[in-house]
Amino acid sequence: MALEPVDEAHALQIQAGVLGRHSGHRFEDAITATINALPFPIVVPVRAPGHVGKGDPALILLARIGEHLGLTKIEAAHALSTGALATSEEGKRWLSINGISLSRCKSDIVVTVRTGGQIVATVGVSTKQCNNAEPTNAQLYFTTASGFAGLLARNGLSISNSAVNALRSFCGEPGHRPLDHADSMVARAIDPRRYFWEEIASDGRAELELLFSVQQETVTRLLLQKAYLDDPFTPEFLLHKTKRSTSVEQTEVAIYPIDELVRLSAKYRGFATRPYSIHKGSYRDPPGVVHLAPRFGIVQMQRGGQKQHPDQLQFNLEAGYFYRL
Repeated sequence: MALEPVDEAHALQIQAGVLGRHSGHRFEDAITATINALPFPIVVPVRAPGHVGKGDPALILLARIGEHLGLTKIEAAHALSTGALATSEEGKRWLSINGISLSRCKSDIVVTVRTGGQIVATVGVSTKQCNNAEPTNAQLYFTTASGFAGLLARNGLSISNSAVNALRSFCGEPGHRPLDHADSMVARAIDPRRYFWEEIASDGRAELELLFSVQQETVTRLLLQKAYLDDPFTPEFLLHKTKRSTSVEQTEVAIYPIDELVRLSAKYRGFATRPYSIHKGSYRDPPGVVHLAPRFGIVQMQRGGQKQHPDQLQFNLEAGYFYRL
């Protein structure tokens, strides 16, 4: 993925003006600010084994990119926080002039590395962060049943209408809920707003389970990289702040090239279901009722259930996956 901004200085100026004004982007903003303030050139340190470590996330990221590019020294680099630019009116104008839209971009940070004044590579980075004492699930992709089917179709993996309707039932889309069908409500003691995985149509469920088993690596890659149509900043790395930290130097981060993460996820676990019961909220399960939660590798799949978008499909990264891969 190659991108050379026409006016890099202007882009950095825009970014400097919006950093810190958007709390949702503070993690990315701090990383880009640190990279852009470094006294280049810098030597790329030898990386310790493993993917999880403590230290300044910006320095860890830059070292990992340098290693990935086969560099022992980075002569110059700059970083852009796509979120900061996309939420700035001036940033939108600058990006529009250059023919690039950041309204929906899977990379949260874009790092350009130069040698001898020439671009060596422009690398997209997807970031996740947890500020709790212990790692939690991280949202990976949020869409509708038809939106997920469209993502698959755009990348050569079509699914049948039966499978799409099974997903609609799983998500509880209007018209596909138990409460929409009188026969489904007879003696129903569990949540009437959706069907659970074990309840959806058997033919659609079998097709989906086969997809997640046979095409696991492809589907995982799509969720990590290809969520948006015509995304010019496809991420090559995932950088994950694992939990709350007391200082920048004590921040624990996990970092993976996407290619490696996809392979490790498939090696970790194939498609499986995990039994669970609902013990809180408006629709608690009666004693003995058990549902099945679908998952493949480090990816978990569930009904969104949020107040704004309750009937959407949500994919999460399993809590603490970086300790298990």
